[in-house]
Amino acid sequence: MAAASEGESQELLLRQWERRQVELKQQMIDHDTEDWQNNEVFEGLERIGGMDLSYIKGDEVNACASLVVLSYPDLKVVYEECQMVCLNAPYIPGFLAFRETPFLEEAVRRLQDKDPSLLPQVIFADGNGILHHREFGVACHLGVLTDLPCIGVAKNLLHVDGLEEKDLLKEKVKDLQKGGNAFSLTGSSGKVLGMALKSCEKSTKPIYVSVGHRISLDTALRLTHSCCKYRVPEPIRQADIRSREYIREKVHIP
Repeated sequence: MAAASEGESQELLLRQWERRQVELKQQMIDHDTEDWQNNEVFEGLERIGGMDLSYIKGDEVNACASLVVLSYPDLKVVYEECQMVCLNAPYIPGFLAFRETPFLEEAVRRLQDKDPSLLPQVIFADGNGILHHREFGVACHLGVLTDLPCIGVAKNLLHVDGLEEKDLLKEKVKDLQKGGNAFSLTGSSGKVLGMALKSCEKSTKPIYVSVGHRISLDTALRLTHSCCKYRVPEPIRQADIRSREYIREKVHIP
């Protein structure tokens, strides 16, 4: 009976999440909304956020949520916060945001209360936006909840809507010769879900950029490339570095 009750509870939770996801998706904006997005050098953009959630190795519950804010265009860290969190919500494919985003949103709210002058004008999320099973990944979820422009950047391609590592895709990746080269990721439905980007000259693998909220795909792609010293955009890279270092210090991992 206990197992059945647990299954019923998860089914109820899934239905609640489905309804909530639909509600949030209706609020998602997939075009540019800010003046700085409408010029080549992003004039007026001064602060970029990066968010990451790093797990303790072998532990799927305890993790470190990290928010960094970088100056733009010089990409220097002007704010950082790392906090250990406990992820009690279950992992259900397609609904990862419900497990992770509450802690990321809280970090943004704390910064807003602490020093609004450092609030980022756009956030890079380590994950997908509309490049997602239900076209509403963590970058969309976080963007709508914080009402900030948000870009999803993933290191691995999520196989949705016919996007697979087939020969054609591999050939397209080979054609990405220079940093900034990109190609669109068009699903079987005909919808462009994101872009594969060779983010810097030395990178041998593309990253996958998709719209989260209040930004167009073209702007998201250009801004992502401008933030890449290495394969991963600097805001996400710094959030990842600092969250992992925080875990080593707090949990005493060698």
